Amino acid sequence: MKENIFGRDIHECEALMVSLGEAKYRGKQLYQWLYEKKCEKFSEMTNFSSSLRKKISDQYDLLHSKIETTQADPHDGTKKYLIELEDHQYIEAVLMHYGHGASLCVSTQVGCNMGCKFCASTKGGKIRDLCAGEILDQIYLVEKKEKLRISNVVIMGIGEPLENYHEVIKFIRIANSGFGIGQRKISLSTCGIIPGIEALAEEDLQINLAISLHSVFPDRRKMLMPIAKRYDFEPLMDACKAYFTKTGRRITYEYALIDGYNDRDEDIGELIKLLKGSQNHLNLIGLNEIQETSLKESPRMNYFLGELTRHGINVTMRRKMGREIDAACGQLRKKRYEDKVSV
Repeated sequence: MKENIFGRDIHECEALMVSLGEAKYRGKQLYQWLYEKKCEKFSEMTNFSSSLRKKISDQYDLLHSKIETTQADPHDGTKKYLIELEDHQYIEAVLMHYGHGASLCVSTQVGCNMGCKFCASTKGGKIRDLCAGEILDQIYLVEKKEKLRISNVVIMGIGEPLENYHEVIKFIRIANSGFGIGQRKISLSTCGIIPGIEALAEEDLQINLAISLHSVFPDRRKMLMPIAKRYDFEPLMDACKAYFTKTGRRITYEYALIDGYNDRDEDIGELIKLLKGSQNHLNLIGLNEIQETSLKESPRMNYFLGELTRHGINVTMRRKMGREIDAACGQLRKKRYEDKVSV
């Protein structure tokens, strides 16, 4: 079976060409065809001789996943895509429109092992990691279908990106140098994998790092996010401080407000203690409710925002998008697997 050439980085493209007896610079040309020009067939690589194109096609395929289902919210234009991979597994990507351009939320794993109580994508656990090409494919497929350019990428879909560290870093570098998406327009969200945060600080990247916080009380955070039992609150905060010191890049803390759980006055007080005087940012999120839990969206969001703002905290409330579709991460994929089982 031939290997898929899509997803190879510049160094791999150069090594591939050298292995075929070609000059190293041909690797850069191949890289440009795959990502800058987004060619669909080897025959489109017109600055390669027919004999070179044949040598490549004899050993490699140029394959892409496919969009199976699209859901569109008629109110805000948000679209969710169910994408079928080559092995018939499914992932999701979500397109959102903002004043600054089109933003795509991408998945990094098929399923997820984090076990967060408010997330549909973790039900059933992780099946496998995605390779860099499968993550890049989400951008490729949506741009092709919608005939637009993705300007921002949020690595916040199905999966924990820092558990698929090397493929995610490879994806970021190709998305930047190949697709031309600026590093500062790429955001990565993690549940708090401390070794991954420490490694990321050494990568010399200018991306935005977000931490799924959701509670400042360690025991409550562990109830919501079982991974917090492995990576406790204080060591996580120490890793975040070290990341900021090393990179100079502020961190965003994601906080989904849950009725009666993390929206109390004492939660406000502890958040003020944590963030007062820091350059970091708190992003309040309206909970996307799922059938599997009784957790409900907080009715105190505006009050919560007002109190934090009054105390000088750098805080915003994320505009809730996709209300008319299966907006919660993993919902559409879960429905597809349920449909397959019921057939």
